[in-house]
Amino acid sequence: MTNKELADLIFPNITKTIEDYEKEYPARDLKEGAKVTRYAPSPTGFMHIGNFMATTISYLLARQSGGVFFLRNEDTDQARTVEGAVEAIRNNLEHYGMVPDEYEFRDLNETKGAYGPYIQSERKEIYQTFVKHLIEIGRAYPCFCSKEELEETHELQVKNKIRTGYHGRYARCRKLTVSEAAERIRNGEDYVIRFKSMGDFDEKFPFDDLVKGKVELPENDMDVPIMKSSTGLPTYHFAHLVDDHLMRTTHVVRGEEWLPSVPLHLELFKTFGFKAPKYIHIPLILKKEGNSVRKISKRKDPEALMSYYKELGYPREAVIESIMTIINSNFEEWRTGHPDQVYTEFEFSPKKMSSSGAFYDLDKLDNISKNIISKKKAVEVYDELLEWAKIYNEPFAKVISENKDYTISVLNIEREQKKPRKDYANYSEIESKIWYMFDALWNSKDKAREFQTIDNLEDIKKIVNTYFERYYNIEDDKEVWFNKIKDLAGELGYAREVKEYNENPDAYKGHVGDVSTVLRIAITKESMTPDLYEIMKLLGKDKMLDRVKDL
Repeated sequence: MTNKELADLIFPNITKTIEDYEKEYPARDLKEGAKVTRYAPSPTGFMHIGNFMATTISYLLARQSGGVFFLRNEDTDQARTVEGAVEAIRNNLEHYGMVPDEYEFRDLNETKGAYGPYIQSERKEIYQTFVKHLIEIGRAYPCFCSKEELEETHELQVKNKIRTGYHGRYARCRKLTVSEAAERIRNGEDYVIRFKSMGDFDEKFPFDDLVKGKVELPENDMDVPIMKSSTGLPTYHFAHLVDDHLMRTTHVVRGEEWLPSVPLHLELFKTFGFKAPKYIHIPLILKKEGNSVRKISKRKDPEALMSYYKELGYPREAVIESIMTIINSNFEEWRTGHPDQVYTEFEFSPKKMSSSGAFYDLDKLDNISKNIISKKKAVEVYDELLEWAKIYNEPFAKVISENKDYTISVLNIEREQKKPRKDYANYSEIESKIWYMFDALWNSKDKAREFQTIDNLEDIKKIVNTYFERYYNIEDDKEVWFNKIKDLAGELGYAREVKEYNENPDAYKGHVGDVSTVLRIAITKESMTPDLYEIMKLLGKDKMLDRVKDL
């Protein structure tokens, strides 16, 4: 029996050839230097920060070169598919503005692009054509080893301190004749198709990774599974070969944990005579924990999942910018010199990426986010706040949607000035910082006033009552308003200036700052707020009097 006869026995319905698919998926008609990249998630979980970094780089490479960024759904491990994962993937890409040029969304019955199907489970016939070819040329074979037999081999290798895996003399089924393999298939035995490697692990070859530079790797000598007979679907390694060749991917961005797979992948491309894509193996994302450093963990760290940033309401730009700071070491310098340009204008270079691990700092994200939110118009902040609150805080969404113009005015306090306040790191924080401006929230919050520097209730009442009876006038400009608070302080035995109090503290009950703090706490229950003058103008005298009557 020949190899071709064995291939026909295994794949009797496969009549197309590799040449047929080469014609069906020709080289892309793109300008010289254009890069074709992809985001190729498995719907077995949700997008994490490492996925997002790789996706951002892939998107940048395509956009900056006039190339193509496509989405491929790698759903070959269907037993582990998570319901809703595909929709979450699409929503994340849309949320961050990284919409692919080519994609397929089965649930929407929507496809774009000429190099699909973009869902691996729909490409079964293509994979089987390529596997059939390998069997025909003697570079793949059926393996009938059971799970128990493979475990037994593994234990023997560990016991004898031998490198584990299906290689060399431990590759039992590699020794079967074509006729023996065919007979076992006819008998109905379960099997997988394994790639027959021709590499020598003791031999090294140079490999040029775009991040790590030139490294030496051992040749592949593992006969890895490339397809299961039970599903007819490929393993990741083989699907990578077929899909990225036919879709004409030029650059593959993935985590450095895939670096040991490079010898196998390059051998697969070489076996078919295909040009391999360039590889960008991005570093692990690390975090500091006390005095130690560890890899960010989906199990331990909520910030490892991209849903964390949406739930807290970080602006899209802030999350992207925070990732850009660890993608390239010179991004922050570029941003300082180009404050108004979009991040895609930054020229990404793999050589300027850390090869030893990238620290992701939530404090830095907060600083970036505060800066971004502070530069937005109040109406922009309102729109994005409402968008977030409708999903994550419906009661607050109701309050601000019923008071749109007023809310925009509240958000505009100290915004239109040379150095606007940087109060908000994300939209989930805003309610806790402006709640006192809304009657509905004021009445629903059980929050006691803590006057701090002045603890005599009679003095507090006197400050508040005297101010509203004799000094408050809504028509006053800010300078007149503050001078009246100074006058109030002087009348009640407090220094008109902080400097005066510091020079002679025994002569005064306190200073003007204490008086204004009493007023602030009386009408907001908060000791730290934006500009008190602006708050008072928005609240109005009647509302303030209603609030202080229960002192």
